[in-house]
Amino acid sequence: MTKNSLFRFCAVLGLSILMSGFICAQDTTTTTTTVTKKEVVQNADGTYSVIEYPVGKEVTVELTPMNIQGAKGWAKVLRAADGTTVAVDLSGLPADAKNYYVYAIDPNGGATFLGPTTIEGGVSKATFNTKMNQFMLVLSPNEGLTTIAGDTPVVFRSAVPSGYAVVPTAITSTGGAKQVAGSTSVTSTYEVPMLNVPSFADKTAEIRVNFSGELSGLKGKAYVEPKKDGATQIKMRFDDMKMAPKDKRFVLWAASSDGKYTKLGQVINTGARQESEIRSETAMKDFGLFVTIEETDVDQPTGKIYSTFSHP
Repeated sequence: MTKNSLFRFCAVLGLSILMSGFICAQDTTTTTTTVTKKEVVQNADGTYSVIEYPVGKEVTVELTPMNIQGAKGWAKVLRAADGTTVAVDLSGLPADAKNYYVYAIDPNGGATFLGPTTIEGGVSKATFNTKMNQFMLVLSPNEGLTTIAGDTPVVFRSAVPSGYAVVPTAITSTGGAKQVAGSTSVTSTYEVPMLNVPSFADKTAEIRVNFSGELSGLKGKAYVEPKKDGATQIKMRFDDMKMAPKDKRFVLWAASSDGKYTKLGQVINTGARQESEIRSETAMKDFGLFVTIEETDVDQPTGKIYSTFSHP
């Protein structure tokens, strides 16, 4: 082999090695990007995919089949000022399937029944209406569900559309069980002033609370918004969590005028985060708000330390 031939051979060999490294680098980058996109779903298994739908924009949502080979599903969600329309389109369904039941799951884990979808020839199309703006879609062969648990039969779940982030869940218990809000009479007496919610006139009221004593330094703010359908949404934010006692449960309660209490949610101060948030809603027409500090998970207030909210 001449010197020129040897030079050309080495050059071609070097270029081949360089291109192989470049292709490998491209493959690694693609894999990393794919993993990053999947991390937008709150739970790795996709079981929680509540998003907030924007007004005036149709959003296409993939319905992921659960153990149904060859099935496909989509939903087109359009939120308007007066409500939200959900159009479901399913195909490739089992030949013996007759009906599925469609539910909208809110951030609290509550299931709102939208309606049945009739199946003919493995295909089904149906349109539903709801007043909700934050939810995920779940289809089940079971009728009459009020919550969705790990053992609930589910045939489709909505995925998170590209460009959307999940709404933080209002279920914050670390015990794994879903909290169901309910009024309960208790022997403890808490002096809680009513907020006069009807006076808010369908507007969001910002209510502050100044903590003192052992909770000095902790800051809190609640947003109370009555809705036209009769429910009232409550969003509670805690700031400067590192100033509060660690490993305690901060539980938000709604108090009725007849001495009953509804647990709206809780956050646990691990000392690792600066702020936390509780989102919930109640059908009570008027109520007071207060926070107790609890050592364990409770269904009724027991904490001796508590702070109430007041509104002008």
